[in-house]
Amino acid sequence: MRDSPRLFMDPQAYPPLQPDMVVRLEPDRAHYLGNVLRLSAGARVVVFNARDGEWSAGIEALRRDRGEIRLTRMERAPQATAGPALFFAPLKRDATEMVIRMGTELGVSCFQPVFTERTNTHRLNEARLGAIAREASEQCERLDVPDIRPPCPMADVIAHYPSDMRLFVALERLDAAADPDGIPAARPGDGLLIGPEGGFSAREQEFLRGQPFTRVLSLGPLVLRADTAAAAGLALMGAGLRRRAVSGL
Repeated sequence: MRDSPRLFMDPQAYPPLQPDMVVRLEPDRAHYLGNVLRLSAGARVVVFNARDGEWSAGIEALRRDRGEIRLTRMERAPQATAGPALFFAPLKRDATEMVIRMGTELGVSCFQPVFTERTNTHRLNEARLGAIAREASEQCERLDVPDIRPPCPMADVIAHYPSDMRLFVALERLDAAADPDGIPAARPGDGLLIGPEGGFSAREQEFLRGQPFTRVLSLGPLVLRADTAAAAGLALMGAGLRRRAVSGL
């Protein structure tokens, strides 16, 4: 089943998945299988969500924007991705979409767009970003799709941030070089905050440094694009989470 197409089944739109259950496909899903992938009845697919896990299935019928699949068996039990939350200032369209795609592939549990003093993009197509997160989850073989929350001011995020979780703040032009050992014990639920194009203002940096739960994170001496900084920071945090899992802490 490794090479079979993967389809996310929204648990809010479908009942719990069971063996031999027939599922009617949404029009866009049927169109994708039939017109994009050129599949037909009898082909194998994989469906998944965080509630039901991953299931093998076969196409029963497929025509234009209509189709049905029959579930066979569970291949993987439900498992939520234990990754960090990503807080980021909205960027230009392509860059924001790249952040969502790469963040999903790197295990982000949820995305929270935040408005900062230098944020120059204030309108987001949340439906489009949700579709990108879904497609990335299908491609990278995770079992869930990360949440994308409505944008809010950075001050609101800080005011309501859980005091028992850490928020790693990526700042540019730090003297310390990027060091994976700088976050040896990143925990599920910790967050990463990435600033806008142009970085955080001096006032914002002072404000962030003064919070008891924030940790300054250096990504090296070079100034990175905001979308590159998100990927680099998430890679470091992912390494910390994996070390923590291996050590059993």
